[in-house]
Order: sequence, then C-alpha cells, then structure tokens
Amino acid sequence: MKRTFLGEFEEIVLLVVAGCTEEAYGVTIWERVQENTGRTISLSAVHATLYRLEEKGFLNSEMGGATAERGGRRKRFFSITNYGNRALQEINEIRQQLWQAIPAEKLQPKLSFS
Repeated sequence: MKRTFLGEFEEIVLLVVAGCTEEAYGVTIWERVQENTGRTISLSAVHATLYRLEEKGFLNSEMGGATAERGGRRKRFFSITNYGNRALQEINEIRQQLWQAIPAEKLQPKLSFS
C-alpha cells in the first residue's frame, strides 16, 4: 500500500468520523472537532478536509434524504473506508512507538532555580 501522510487536522477529522456512532455529516463533525480540540474552526475548513479525505480514499460519502427541517435540502453523510481505518491504525502504531522511545526522565518537568 502506498503510504499517504495525513496532516494533523486531517487526522483529527478522520478520527472524529471514525468515532461517530450515528451518521456523520458536516455539522456534527465540525461540532465534535471543536469540542475535542478546544479550537474555533470554520465549517468550511471541515468541509474542505472531508472532501480532500474522500479524494484520497480515506472516506466515502453518500447523500441522505431531504428533510423539512433543512428546507428540503439533503445532508451528505461520511463514513471511513478500510483504507482510512488502516491509515489510522498505522498512525497510532507509529505514535505509540515514538512515545515509548522517549526516556521517562525527558517527560518530567525540569525544576528551575532562579
């Protein structure tokens, strides 16, 4: 498998979609990204990232039915692909290896005597 690298924001969005227990669409993904990161993010940034992840093969999307609450507009629902799952597993393994390679004393706060 050719390895495609993900940026930090792409990884976060992919993790949010993977973690959704109900159908994931732009607004719910946007809300969860903000909740989990504590950042203020534009909805358009999330949409652009979702479409980019779909182009890369990490996500699939399909249009849902039109609803009255949305003025007859349809929602696009996103789901993670097998390729996206493999990418997240690989990222997690790499991060775990890197964290385990850090000597414990380097993670301790240094005392400053001023």
